[in-house]
Amino acid sequence: MIAENVVNEDTEMEVQIEADYADETVAETQYTISGYGADFDVEGLVRRLDRGDIEIPEFQRTYVWNRKRASRFVESLLMGLPVPGIFLYRDKGSQTLRVIDGQQRLISLQAYYSGNFPDSNQKFKLAGLNSRFEGLAYVDLSGQDRRRLNDSIIHASIIQQESPDDDGTSQFALFERLNTTSTPLSPQEIRAAIYGGELNEFLVELNECAEWRALVGKPNRRKRDQELILRFIALYFSFDQYQPPMKSFLNQYMNDNRDMRFCDELNVRNVFQNTVSVILEKLGEKAFKPSRALNAAVQDSLMIGIARRLDKGPIDSEIMEEYDSLMQNEEFGDLIYSQTSHLENVRRRIQLATEAFSAVE
Repeated sequence: MIAENVVNEDTEMEVQIEADYADETVAETQYTISGYGADFDVEGLVRRLDRGDIEIPEFQRTYVWNRKRASRFVESLLMGLPVPGIFLYRDKGSQTLRVIDGQQRLISLQAYYSGNFPDSNQKFKLAGLNSRFEGLAYVDLSGQDRRRLNDSIIHASIIQQESPDDDGTSQFALFERLNTTSTPLSPQEIRAAIYGGELNEFLVELNECAEWRALVGKPNRRKRDQELILRFIALYFSFDQYQPPMKSFLNQYMNDNRDMRFCDELNVRNVFQNTVSVILEKLGEKAFKPSRALNAAVQDSLMIGIARRLDKGPIDSEIMEEYDSLMQNEEFGDLIYSQTSHLENVRRRIQLATEAFSAVE
């Protein structure tokens, strides 16, 4: 029963945010990409992974292959069968190669060479096979089989963004289009993968705030709750820079601030924690839920409106009357359910929320 409730909560949050994105017009960015193909031997790939020359992004999705699937992939190489290629993005600055597509295959290989199955304390011995390789760890392979595996070739397509200005934004589009798992990555999972750094770690930390958890429910397995925090921070601190679509705005903000160079951590933390504390104390756990599901447009409007009021000092009075009036405002109601990422709609609903609480004592 608990697992069922978690799934329902995840689904509600995902449906709401995906509906929010559905109103967006796709940004037509023209990219200039240079690329080439390269054949890597398996042993060389594993060495590069161990050194960090090839980076598997930390988008915090668990390793999803089971032992049989991973074993069959390794078996294919041992048998000399062709396997799908991988897709890598070369970072122009560090020259590291970031995995865009193929992380499950690479994690499987690295784990087989290390001897331990991913995310477990179990030894990685091939299993579920109808061949002589059943039950063999890497160290158990004969010298001939080990050399065959080491020398097996995996083709890689390697790309590098040349324009616009090598800002790396093409990685997001590539992750969306090339991710071929049965459950595609959410936008925030992709951001965590390609814009990892201090800001991403900070979002993870803020997401554990007790007051925030009370307002949004159990942690979302697809990082939707972290996206809501990013959305608040980006709109609150860079409101004048907002241009739709929302997805691209959040991508750019996270890319530009991945090392927190344009935002002060202490200030952001205080603004976020003070805002969610006031909302929970004075409006309760359903503040972001005008209907059954959490509404991202309500969440960011309400948080920005309250945060702007807190800029002038503590709120001593009750604010439920102002909240109810805002929720019953017909114009605000239209703006939180339709075309919620359009420029004028974002500006207007945040303006209404700001006005609603500006005069409270």
